[in-house]
Amino acid sequence: MIAVKQWFSGFSFSIATTLVTITGSVTSAHAISFVNEIVIPNDGKDLSVVEVNSANTNRLGGVFSDLYYDRYNNVYYGLGDRGPGGGVLSYNTRVQKFSLDVNSNTGAISNFTLLDTILFTKNGSNFNGLNPELLNGNKGVLGLSFDPEGFAVAPNGNYYVSDEYGPSVYEFSPNGNFIRAFATPSNLIPQSGSDLNYVDGRPTITSGRQDNRGFEGVTLSPDGSKLYALLQDPLVNEGASNEGRRSRNLRLVEFDTKTGESTAQYIYQVESRSDINDRIPGTANDFSATQQGRNIGISAIIALNDKEFLVLERDNRGIGVDDPTGENPVGSKRVYKIDLTGATDVSSISLAGSNDLPSGVQPVTKSLFLDIANALTSNGLKIPEKLEGLAIGPKLADGSYSVLVGTDNDFSVTQTGGGTQFDVCTDGTTSTQVAIDTPCPEGQFLIPTYLYGFKASGEELQGFVPPKQVPEPTATAGLMLLGLGAFCLKRKF
Repeated sequence: MIAVKQWFSGFSFSIATTLVTITGSVTSAHAISFVNEIVIPNDGKDLSVVEVNSANTNRLGGVFSDLYYDRYNNVYYGLGDRGPGGGVLSYNTRVQKFSLDVNSNTGAISNFTLLDTILFTKNGSNFNGLNPELLNGNKGVLGLSFDPEGFAVAPNGNYYVSDEYGPSVYEFSPNGNFIRAFATPSNLIPQSGSDLNYVDGRPTITSGRQDNRGFEGVTLSPDGSKLYALLQDPLVNEGASNEGRRSRNLRLVEFDTKTGESTAQYIYQVESRSDINDRIPGTANDFSATQQGRNIGISAIIALNDKEFLVLERDNRGIGVDDPTGENPVGSKRVYKIDLTGATDVSSISLAGSNDLPSGVQPVTKSLFLDIANALTSNGLKIPEKLEGLAIGPKLADGSYSVLVGTDNDFSVTQTGGGTQFDVCTDGTTSTQVAIDTPCPEGQFLIPTYLYGFKASGEELQGFVPPKQVPEPTATAGLMLLGLGAFCLKRKF
């Protein structure tokens, strides 16, 4: 029997999910409407263990580092990342399986119900969120260090999970057991000279992905033959002055799911900081040149068909453990629709030394699909920092679709890179840091997780092809196969 935990709507901020229904708000160039939000308190527990309640054991935090809807079984998956503390606290990595009610007429979401907590394991040992130096005693040994950020379900029911440490793509069975690793292209692997280094950032790292900027999103082509993994930001050396943090150019890697080998790399360009700065009042809080490819990046990707995708792009501002009351002005929380048609395969092309693309290189094309920040502020809601989960939900009665966006609250624990970490408490106007697993001051609460419901018409999602699934044999089909087997034993052909 699977244990079930449910949060009911209509209670206070600190007790259970708050349901706010607001329909008909124009939130993008395509008039996608914001419907409502669910607030999931951070003092809840997942289903991994029952005898304790601790931040790095079973606190229900970081739920939506990615979000996936299995439309064939009408269940959802919320991916946790490396856990509280940002890689310096031990945490067995996992994915949460849950159900959700979606009103077939309005698209309103309610009744988040946790069904299962699935731990990622290999040969009986848990993958862990500790960075490779702390877990393995060696910065160049990845081992079981795992920072999962992207999640997709294969046609056969297996899980594909992308990771930032490697960056890596792993395949797991439905019970979380490791099956295989895809082959990461060599130009993405972080190195210090000729030495592997999965921990440090620039200037120690001289090539490969930036620290904590690996495969942030993963998705499958509708038939499951291709997997796409998107880096959060540019490679560490691919930009002006050989600094990726100055560049807009991210790599989208295509893999063959049969072989696990990469077959192409394309360039996705995040929005320029100048355009983002234009949306921020004044100039005191503008993003600098070295924040272009570091503080602005992507968080999720979803395939619409073989060529088109939705990509969630965001800055690093908003309500979170570094800014619990949301004081810093937000510049970008957006979803873009992209198209690979005509994009150049840059697998063998280096972008080092310049922010501009080489002559003849074409990036993917993109257009605005949804301005999340505008949608939330237009409806009187504050903007969380880490909007990271994105999913196309069920088809509604009028032919439109539910679109879901979820947050990663970092378990409401500080991420200072080392030393003692603390729980972050807030009442929305003030904040306090307390020892992990100790009560917040009266009137303050741990930062919650948010799940937002939107509604998009069939026209806005024109061309969407739901992912393929291999159906499980039914009882009748099984009996027919047994009968055929018995028949074949009795008769020669």
